[in-house]
Amino acid sequence: MRYAEVQARAKADPDTFWMEAAEGIDWFTGPSKALFDDHAPLYEWFADGTLNTCWNAVDRHVAAGHGDRLAIIHDSPLTGTVHKITYAELQKRVASLAGALRAKGVEKGDRVIIYMPMVPEALEAMLACARLGAVHSVVFGGFAANELAVRIDDCTPKCIIAASCGIEPGRVVHYKPLLDGALALAKHQPEFCVIFQREQEVAHLEEGRDHDWHAFQYGVEPADCVPVAGNHPAYILYTSGTTGQPKGVVRHTAGHLVALNWSMRNLYDMNPGEVFWAASDVGWVVGHSYICYGPLTFGCTTIVFEGKPVGTPDAGTFWRVIQDHKVKCLFTAPTAFRAIKRDDPLGELIADYDLSSLETLFLAGERADPDTIQWAMDRLGVPVIDHWWQTETGWCIAGNPMGIEKLPVKIGSPSVPMPGYDVQVLDEGGHPLPPGTLGAIAVKLPLPPGTLPTLWNAEERFHKAYLTHFPGYYETGDAGLIDEDGYLYIMARTDDVINVAGHRLSTGGMEEVLASHPDVAECAVIGVSDSLKGQLPMGFLCLNKGAQTPPEQVVKDCVKLVRDRIGPVAAFKLAVVVDRLPKTRSGKILRATMVKIADGAEFKTPATIDDPAILDEIRAALSRIGYPSGQI
Repeated sequence: MRYAEVQARAKADPDTFWMEAAEGIDWFTGPSKALFDDHAPLYEWFADGTLNTCWNAVDRHVAAGHGDRLAIIHDSPLTGTVHKITYAELQKRVASLAGALRAKGVEKGDRVIIYMPMVPEALEAMLACARLGAVHSVVFGGFAANELAVRIDDCTPKCIIAASCGIEPGRVVHYKPLLDGALALAKHQPEFCVIFQREQEVAHLEEGRDHDWHAFQYGVEPADCVPVAGNHPAYILYTSGTTGQPKGVVRHTAGHLVALNWSMRNLYDMNPGEVFWAASDVGWVVGHSYICYGPLTFGCTTIVFEGKPVGTPDAGTFWRVIQDHKVKCLFTAPTAFRAIKRDDPLGELIADYDLSSLETLFLAGERADPDTIQWAMDRLGVPVIDHWWQTETGWCIAGNPMGIEKLPVKIGSPSVPMPGYDVQVLDEGGHPLPPGTLGAIAVKLPLPPGTLPTLWNAEERFHKAYLTHFPGYYETGDAGLIDEDGYLYIMARTDDVINVAGHRLSTGGMEEVLASHPDVAECAVIGVSDSLKGQLPMGFLCLNKGAQTPPEQVVKDCVKLVRDRIGPVAAFKLAVVVDRLPKTRSGKILRATMVKIADGAEFKTPATIDDPAILDEIRAALSRIGYPSGQI
């Protein structure tokens, strides 16, 4: 079937469509129907079925005779090691850890916080929780103690599983002191902690509370998979909230597995046994969905990568991993490719590697500017698919369904809505806008399987954050448009649509123009306060290594480019060259923080920031052009 037919079927009869998709996973007892709408707008999927996530991700492949198939490849250029784990080995390791947790009292419904770097043991901890029906909450390894404490108090874990350290280029990040600091701040105290000791840092263990990963498992009885209901929470993943209090996104077990399993074949065009690489971290939603649960449930080999796109050791490390492990599909953030492009503008390092296994590159997490997509397409010779989704949705809202029909790529668009997503562009009053008109992007309820049913212990906040502004819709917080062909364009967060003298303009559209300059590796545009026009756009430009054009000339060129392509209405005249942009660890540019710096407003350093020192660099760059005084 072609995409249009599949989408029409899902829209006309969602229950039949998703019940058929549900046949792709294993059940202890099958569900009576797909959608449960008794408590709308709090919808649930497959609520009365019973199943187990770990069984689907691990045991069923061993039972089907695929125990020798590689499940995990851990590739760590930071430690110079590669470790491969088969499905049969993974089953034994996970059952052992689950048995040890069970022996210490962890049961179905208990919460467990996981605070680990990119090592196979992080996935094993997630799967061990799922095996018992415990609800895990992964917190990005190295997160600040106070932020970890907030999450401890919110989800009240019975246990915390952590590593002694993480490894970054040139340094060891000591996790155990951060964990100890968080526990000193937290009101809730776990009953015990399990520490995976790495050879780069052996941490001190508190007697009575802390247990060594290996010793903890010695002599225990391995645990079997515990059946849970379809609407049992699989995990809680915290995403930053506008109030400073993080939002605990809940993922129900059955819908999660059905959607991910469907997406591996139909969206990513994968087959069991092939190698899938999501170059992300288990602390983020991409790590949950497409490092751990999606590839393993579908029977693929997943890569756990402990490194960076550049500097470990160079801008060719991604190509080396693809060559060494025969990666078929790479999924990463646009910021990774912008970093590679900045270090190796001509892509010369690609010639050193055999990339014949690579068939597709998927990008998500940040708007993929057309220049970066074109650069990747020209040099890799494979389709480059920008697709759009959120922590809240857990999988793709709009993309190019490569396993159904390879639709034409429109650079700048994440293509079309996936089955189950009725995406619309609305005005402020909640009325649908005609094609080509910029507005707020919302999804008509119900959302499909795999998306958030609510927030952890915060149902009222869930309604307020997502359902109140546009009744009957899920508010995405993104702004954009849909063209005549039904292709979606994500232009900015709704907060990033700026108003210049009454004209609503997309900062994303300006970023596309700036990124087209041959010397600009990466850029961001924000709206700064202006007494005359309300807001003015300001551009931040990172230049390619080896760029010959003087920075002041690049600024002049960029001002002219925006004037020529968007017009004088944009009033674009403020731009500054910077070495780097402030980002979260997942690669999102912290535009709201940059606005506050430019406007001279007070702000709190975001907990998710990759390097707080960048904010001082932004201040210094702004002061060079007379900001935040506002006088140029």
